[in-house]
Amino acid sequence: MIILGIETSCDETAAAVVADGHRCMSSVVFSQIEVHHPFGGVVPELASRKHIEGIVPVVNRSLQQAGVTKKELDAVAVTQGPGLVGALLVGFSFAKAYAYGLNIPYVGIDHLQAHVNTVFLEENPPPFPYVALLASGGHTAIYYVTDHTRMELLGQTRDDAAGEAYDKVSRMLGLGYPGGRMIDALARKGDPEKVMFTRPYLNKTDYDFSFSGIKTAVNRYIQKHPDTYRKQIADIVSGFQEAVVEVLCFKAIQAAIEKKCRHLALVGGVAANSRLREKTTRDAADHQLTVHIPSPKLCGDNAAMIAALGYHYLKEGKRSELDDDVYSRSRK
Repeated sequence: MIILGIETSCDETAAAVVADGHRCMSSVVFSQIEVHHPFGGVVPELASRKHIEGIVPVVNRSLQQAGVTKKELDAVAVTQGPGLVGALLVGFSFAKAYAYGLNIPYVGIDHLQAHVNTVFLEENPPPFPYVALLASGGHTAIYYVTDHTRMELLGQTRDDAAGEAYDKVSRMLGLGYPGGRMIDALARKGDPEKVMFTRPYLNKTDYDFSFSGIKTAVNRYIQKHPDTYRKQIADIVSGFQEAVVEVLCFKAIQAAIEKKCRHLALVGGVAANSRLREKTTRDAADHQLTVHIPSPKLCGDNAAMIAALGYHYLKEGKRSELDDDVYSRSRK
């Protein structure tokens, strides 16, 4: 089964062709970073307009790279939510029309569930069940995954997502957007023990998160040291990152232990962070856990994960209707 995947939930216009739910034939991502960089974050209206400009060439390029024609497609899978409504509508409306014109089915996909399934686009995916830590710019959550299409939410952020905190701290320090990449690179040059921040565990007995407090702590440090903080930026971001990573890693491993899972997946945009990958892999090994992390190109928003999950929904007989709509908040 050859499926065209389409993703437009935020600021990436992406299309991919995936065969049988695991073989990626092409993956094209048009990034809007340069568009949103001057504003220090994503501007929804601009994102929607850029999706409209990019959707057709991105889809055409994905078919060309895969070496297939649109008549060879068996179905279309598209992000239905969560995300920016205006951005989602571009991809969702296009997918409806594209599938209708080809007389093939289309299926709406939950963006978060697709992230959790990205490990199946890599070699040696985890067996079911496994625990997944999803950390991105808009979401931070831990799931107990029992099947491609079924997962249980164990805990999530009560305020800022981990990636959101990275972006906001980066903006405070004048490092630019996206903050995750900037902080990851600069933190390697700093000492995480020179400027230490309280670990935002919230509660060590559950799997919820809260990153608004550490963001505020960084801001207060800047205000208290207006004349010297610029010389300490590497140490500040290193201390900030270590606090965030420690909490993410601790709760993910504890969830796997509680659920008696030997396999842990780390997915989402923040999963590309080098320190998080390193610490999770090392600490999990101490508990005889195997960690599965997608390659960095599959950590960020992409359409291959949408097409891959679409395959499993289509196998179960799920189809979307022409009157279906997008949603901004997750239903999972």
